[in-house]
Order: sequence, then structure tokens, then C-alpha cells
Amino acid sequence: MLSKRFLPTIRWQSWLKPWKQVDLLLLGLTLGISIFGGLMILSTELRQPVADWFWHWTVAGIGVFIALFLARTRYEHLIQWHWVTYALTNISLLAVMLIGTSAKGAQRWITIGDFNVQPSEFAKIGVIITLAAILHKRTAVNINNVFRALGITSVPWALVFLQPDLATSLVFGAIVLGMLYWANANPGWLILLISPIISAILFSINWPFSQPIVDFYFLSFGLLGILWVIAMGILAWLTLPWRNFVLNGIGASVLNLLGGELGVFAWNNILRDYQKDRLTVFLRPGYDILGVGYHQHQSRIAIGGGEVWGWGLFKGPMTQLNFVPEQHTDFIFSVVGEEFGFVGCFLVLFVFCLICFRLLRIAETAKDNFGSLLAIGVLAMIVFQLLINVGMTVGLAPVAGIPLPWMSYGRSAMLTNFIALGLVESVANFRQTKKKYFGY
Repeated sequence: MLSKRFLPTIRWQSWLKPWKQVDLLLLGLTLGISIFGGLMILSTELRQPVADWFWHWTVAGIGVFIALFLARTRYEHLIQWHWVTYALTNISLLAVMLIGTSAKGAQRWITIGDFNVQPSEFAKIGVIITLAAILHKRTAVNINNVFRALGITSVPWALVFLQPDLATSLVFGAIVLGMLYWANANPGWLILLISPIISAILFSINWPFSQPIVDFYFLSFGLLGILWVIAMGILAWLTLPWRNFVLNGIGASVLNLLGGELGVFAWNNILRDYQKDRLTVFLRPGYDILGVGYHQHQSRIAIGGGEVWGWGLFKGPMTQLNFVPEQHTDFIFSVVGEEFGFVGCFLVLFVFCLICFRLLRIAETAKDNFGSLLAIGVLAMIVFQLLINVGMTVGLAPVAGIPLPWMSYGRSAMLTNFIALGLVESVANFRQTKKKYFGY
């Protein structure tokens, strides 16, 4: 009686009201995968005098508080601040080039005290916010708006590419394509955007012949290159709004021709042998396993050695004997494969699928275009990093240095992921429809 009379009653419902509409499943899944990632990092460092696992969990804890704070803050306010966000993003990337710290041949970090901050990670959030603000009123139905979005994105993309940080610049590309598609851009336009890159690859392939069909002075390309150039010309003629065959069809064909030839020139005259090997080693399993193919070869052995159920936590021989380089960062998925086997890999991928499903669901139920585009930008970022990271650990993609979200060690990457989560949770928290799980 005394406690009820004199002690204040805790009204949990009113205390939790600011987070009433948050997606609890999404928050729980990301927190769970972060904790599990810390265990995997601990497994790689049991015999090393480091504690990256501790920092992984610490930064994840900070990230959760940031996400919860953002979740109760109205995301719409970011619209009026998107140019400030854009300016700060570019300033931070310029600062890296001027006062950044170099490591492993790249200048990507700014040292603050005892910590290295990687602005290119936070730049992903800046690009997502800026694009969402630009496209929420002026959708990508108009091709001029597509060019506007590309022009704005090209500045931070170029600054990241010059660090050089090719992996993060590829993530930027995935974000832009995903958000443009969601903003109703014609799929044909998106294909045309990436077509010169595909030309650069196809022009280097002579299949089904042993020699190029056309080999005249500086021109050199095979059957696949010819067919692709013709196909892009037809696609441009059918989808671009100007309805001019010379401008659309021939222009797109010439652009792909130039892209393909530049790719062949770069391959033959600019790229060094070790760079070529790094890009193509995943196509040749077993090639140079003591050199450029070492990382991927060891990772595949570790994952294959786990078989169905794995060796058990802290019992993977490849992991405990440190045979897989960079295992706590880029190759963290190989720890899952070795210690928890096929079942563990399947469950981790299933959790990521649920995370992506929830992000898509929030994008669909957002109350406005801005919130929907924010969620899709985060979804594109997560999906691309997931596919490339897992692909390179199992030998289906080149080693690109892209971390696995919420699992790989990296303080800047972890904070970026939780900031992105907080923005999406804000979209969910302030939507007008009642939250739903699994679409029911």
C-alpha cells in the first residue's frame, strides 16, 4: 500500500510512446546479428593480444542508442537540411585527401585521438539523404531529373574513387541505381547507365572465337561486344524520350563502343598483372593460391571444412590457426561457414533476408516519397554489400574489400549501419499505417 501511495508509478506505456511504431523485428534482427558478429570476431582473435570483438560490441551499443534517438526524431526535418548534409559529406571527403591517414596504399581515414574515422562510410548516408530529398518531389520519370541526381552524386563518388576506394564507390553506384529505380526511372535508362561498364568487360571476351572479329588499329572487339553495342542502340532508341534515331540509337552505340575500347585499352596498357589477377582470380579456382588467390582459396577451404553442422564455436581449425587473412573484417563469413557449417550460413543469410524484407516493407508503407526513398537507399546499400561480401568469401565475386553489414569489424561501418537503421526506423515510427510483420 505504501509503495503504491508514495512511490511514483512507472508508466511504461507513456515512456515507450515515442517509439510506438518502430519496427521491433528489424531492430532485434540487426542487434542480434551484431552480437553474433562479435562472437565471430572473438573466435578469430582468441590467440591474439587484441580485443576487436569488445570494440565491435561497444560501437554496436552506441549505434543502438543513436538509432533509437533517430527513430524518435522526425525524418522529414532532413529535407530542409539536405544541402547542408551534402556539403558536410563533400567537405569530409576533401579533408581525407588533405589531412587523411594512409594505410595499405589508400588514404581513407582521418585520425581523431586514438581512433581512425572513415568519412567514405558516412558519405553513404549523406548520399542517401541527398538523393531522397531531390527525388521525393522531382521523381525520375523525367530524364532531366535522372541526370540531375547523377550529377549531384558524381561529386562525392569521384572524391571516394580518388582516395582510392573502389569498393565504396561501387556501393554508391548501387545506392543510386536502387533509388532511381524506386523513383520510377525507366529500367532501360538504368541499363544504359551501366552499359559502358558492361561493354568494357564484353569487349575483352573473344568467345566463341579465339580472336577478335574486328581488329583494326585501335579497334578490337569480339562477337559479344558487337551484339551488346547493337542491343544498346536499339534500347536507347526505344526508351529515351528524344525519339531521334541518330541521337538515341547511334549515340548510345558510340558511347558503348568508346566504353568498350577504353576498357580494352586500360586492361592492356594501364592495369598491372597483379591487378588483373585480383579482378579475375575468382573465375580461376586454384590459381596462384600462394599469391593473389590466397585469401579466397583459404576462405573456401574454411567454409567447405565446416560441412553441414560445422566444427563448433571457437573450434574451427582454419580460424583458430589464422589461415584466413583479414578474417575479422572482410572474411568474417568464412568463420560462420567453418564453425557452424551450411546450417549456420543458411541461418545468417535468412536473417539478412528478413532484414531486407523489413526494409522493403517500410519503404512500401512510408507516408511520403522521402521516407520511402530513404528506406530503399538503405536497402540497396545493405543488399549490395551482402552479395559482394558473401560472394567473395565463397569465390563467386572478386575480393573487393566490402564489409559484411553489422558483422565485419569496422567502427565507422558499424556506426554507419546503425545510423541508416535509425533513419529507417524513423520512417516506420512516423508512418500513418499500423505496423505489420511479414505483410499480415
